[in-house]
Amino acid sequence: MTDLLYSYLPIVIFMGVAGFIALSLMLAPLLIAFKAPDPEKLSAYECGFNAFDDARMKFDVRFYLVSILFIIFDLEVAFLFPWAISLGKIGLFGFWSMIVFLGVLTVGFIYEWRKGALEWD
Repeated sequence: MTDLLYSYLPIVIFMGVAGFIALSLMLAPLLIAFKAPDPEKLSAYECGFNAFDDARMKFDVRFYLVSILFIIFDLEVAFLFPWAISLGKIGLFGFWSMIVFLGVLTVGFIYEWRKGALEWD
């Protein structure tokens, strides 16, 4: 039984070191960071809205369009990596099925482009 426990010792040491590093990195800013909030630090950035405004305010639908387009191309990349790794095993059928998939995404992108979804005028 002790041989089995000794085989887990490196994992326990690794978890202990990782936990120590994580805790020290979370506690260090609390101890040594300079705390001086000013209005510029607390102001809104990158979103264009005030930080503590009404949550039900209207904003442009183009934010949704850009996020949907990002998700589409993010999924494309997520499917391309496993496909590229297993390309030798899946053969021509796998190759052409991915080409059809990329074609459908390209047609969708061209449609969005022609409809003006990417214009910020």
